[in-house]
Amino acid sequence: MSSNKRRKLQICHPDAAGIDIGSREHWVAVPEDRDAETVRPFGTFTSDLHRLVDWLATCGVKTVAMESTGVYWVPLYEILEERGFEVLLVNAEHVRNVPGRKSDVKDCGWIQELHTYGLLRASFRPSAEIAVLRAYVRQRQMLVESAARHIQHMQKALMLMNIQVHHVLTDITGTTGMRIVRGLVAGQHDPNELAAYRDARCSASRDEIAAALTGNYKTEHVFALGQALSLYDAYQKHLQECDSRIEQQLAVLAKSTARPDQTLRKLGKGKREGKDAPKFDIRSPLHQITGGIDLTDVPGIASTTALNVIAEVGSDMGRWPTEKHFASWTNLAPGTTKTGGKLKTGRRPRAKNRVGYLLRQAAMSVGRTTSALGAFYRRLAARCGKAKAIVATARKLAVAIYHMLKEGRPFCDIGAGAYEASYRERRVRSLRSQAKALGFELHAAPEAAPAAT
Repeated sequence: MSSNKRRKLQICHPDAAGIDIGSREHWVAVPEDRDAETVRPFGTFTSDLHRLVDWLATCGVKTVAMESTGVYWVPLYEILEERGFEVLLVNAEHVRNVPGRKSDVKDCGWIQELHTYGLLRASFRPSAEIAVLRAYVRQRQMLVESAARHIQHMQKALMLMNIQVHHVLTDITGTTGMRIVRGLVAGQHDPNELAAYRDARCSASRDEIAAALTGNYKTEHVFALGQALSLYDAYQKHLQECDSRIEQQLAVLAKSTARPDQTLRKLGKGKREGKDAPKFDIRSPLHQITGGIDLTDVPGIASTTALNVIAEVGSDMGRWPTEKHFASWTNLAPGTTKTGGKLKTGRRPRAKNRVGYLLRQAAMSVGRTTSALGAFYRRLAARCGKAKAIVATARKLAVAIYHMLKEGRPFCDIGAGAYEASYRERRVRSLRSQAKALGFELHAAPEAAPAAT
């Protein structure tokens, strides 16, 4: 038998169906021997979705593949998952990249055929319990971003009145700032009376605050300030409700896991949470959910960042065989565009990944630490620039989180001094190897004698 003879594709999933997701209707294809009409359209109402699932069960389908089109796939995915089907959510770009499609085959039939022969790869989707937590955490992030827009609206209204309070107050949403804004909206326009709202911890004096509050209090600008403040307060109320849901879901997830043997240490210095962080304890339930692993041990990872990471990927790293797979999924690995066997570019592909974005944000603060990762960031930033240093450091953070969650081992930081010494040893070995290859021998310079007293 010739080794060049083409191998036939093997059927991997005989009970497979393919679904082409749409906003108004879903097209479904089943194997040809399961029904007289193997391709059917269904509406997108809930009753239509249940009829779709009932038809798949009647046809003996066990696994279903569908494209991730917008958010239209979510209701059908959840219903199929509840009914016990194995559901593969595939990237539409991967489906298009598989060659051999015939023009007279509908999208659902093509998806069903590819899935039958095992040519589709499922996108990552966490478990149902983690998906609930992820929905709450993403909703919270949206509320924080919306509240930030109304802070900008308040600042604009103050500037239109030439109230330059931002020159004397670090944060307008702090204790002093909010007291002044609320008093101003309530009708108090005397700068000295407003300056009396100064908190004892404020670094600016009352006279400085009064000078900054002397402005042109026009009615329309005060009205705009009041509306922005009202909207900001509304989002703060919704944030509290969302935090309550997140706390409840964390408690549910913690109850389903065994209590770890390791005790949770106190939060170290330099791990201060931002003003938008939840006000409840995040670390304790996360410590139990992850089996005794504290992600805040990693430099740059605060409690809120750890919550967002767990909400996106969960605590099970089994979906990624190696650290390289996980780094690639987070879009922190270099690109591998090759032409003629040669690497054409190492630029990362354009992709949006929430975990990668979180780790890039964390990497920005790592450079200010005395950790080994901080020394790595500073060395790379001096050589390649901050942009590349951020991505490279974020990848190291991803690798550290991967090993911590998969192997259950705590993070160990050797410190900046040990890292610099290790890097110096590597450079010396490399220089000696290069000198030897060129026929030279490298010797250390003699130490200078101490100066005579």
